[in-house]
Amino acid sequence: MKTLFTLSALSLALLLSACGGEGDSAQAIGPDPKLPEPQRGLLPSMKIAEPEQWGDRTPKVPDGYKITAIATDLKIPRQTLVLPNGDILVAEGRGGSAPKLKPKDVIAGYIKAKGNTQVKGGNRLTLLRDADGDGTYEVKEVFAEGLNAPYGLAYVNGKLYVANQDAVVRFDYVDGQTKASGAPVKVTDLPAEINHHWTKALAASPDGRFLYVGIGSNSNVTERGMEVEVERARVWQIDAATGAHRPYATGLRNPTALAIQPGTGQLWAVVNERDELGPDLVPDYLTLVKEGAFYGWPYSYWGQNVDPRAQPQDPAMVAAAIKPDYGLGSHVAALGVTFSSAVMGQQFADGVFVGEHGSWNRDNPVGYKVVFVPFANGKPAGEAVDFATGFRGEDGKTRGRPVGVTLDPKGALIIADDLANTVWRVTRM
Repeated sequence: MKTLFTLSALSLALLLSACGGEGDSAQAIGPDPKLPEPQRGLLPSMKIAEPEQWGDRTPKVPDGYKITAIATDLKIPRQTLVLPNGDILVAEGRGGSAPKLKPKDVIAGYIKAKGNTQVKGGNRLTLLRDADGDGTYEVKEVFAEGLNAPYGLAYVNGKLYVANQDAVVRFDYVDGQTKASGAPVKVTDLPAEINHHWTKALAASPDGRFLYVGIGSNSNVTERGMEVEVERARVWQIDAATGAHRPYATGLRNPTALAIQPGTGQLWAVVNERDELGPDLVPDYLTLVKEGAFYGWPYSYWGQNVDPRAQPQDPAMVAAAIKPDYGLGSHVAALGVTFSSAVMGQQFADGVFVGEHGSWNRDNPVGYKVVFVPFANGKPAGEAVDFATGFRGEDGKTRGRPVGVTLDPKGALIIADDLANTVWRVTRM
């Protein structure tokens, strides 16, 4: 009966998704995206991402660049961190324990699972080393294991910080280590009840005094009630020495990656917005995270566009909501962000790279690539440029899904691919 129900539900989802329209996510890109009227239905549009092996293919990068797989057969790589000596740490794992509330959740879960790797998450950190600098990472060692869905990574002043799904922990670190010298020390607990959005993004202030953690909501738009949203949908600022924390910014539905802007010390984030308002709402976004600011969730989106599904409504909070800086497109599922520099070439010297994991809730899929958002005078300026594509091919097959992106100061972009369980390295030729 379970199989019959699943197939029937899936058939219904696919039928309804066919009625959802193609949409035009390009309208939702840029500092002032065009927002259509909301579309509501029994079920949102859904599209299965059909996984396929890379074989002899690789992602496509611009002319003058090359991309190489530097590590394969990982256990769900999510985010990466380049250490001072050039070694790369990879956080591997899978978290979350949210119960299904409605038939929609069962169907959506099935569709999303079909587009994800079937490998069991490693709950570990793996270290990669290119000892002779030839671009081949011949060392691949488990640095630490027994973690709880590690995701965010940061290093400052001899301390390596890891954001598990339930706590921030730290390791002492000395250049050249290939294994942790001891068990991690807890810095502070993180909200972990239900964990509808389990990923905990992490960044550290340049002086190492503060840590910033992105904590996603426990629902799409409060359907589990506001009581389970306490301390969710926000960025915490944590005192790295004491673990004391406070809300730094709120109303960010799911801040999935954080980065500190070089030269300014300002905190930026990419945020995944809400679903079930149609294929072209609501844009995921890139934004400067302003201290004390409220970004709308759950009461409104993209500033003060009211979402009537959030109950009870709060007009005062809607009035306080500010607009993000840059729309990335609706449902692209941005999961990675890193600032670039001149080492990546003139065209990509000033701006951010964003890893887009890809949609599951649009009939016409979007994302499945790494884009570059150019900056001028410290802010996004101009159209986003495709940088690494081909993760979802013209044949409709999905060979990879980008998550974390990290700049290697030696002149490379590191991309974690959690479908192919691969880490890619893009360099200038």
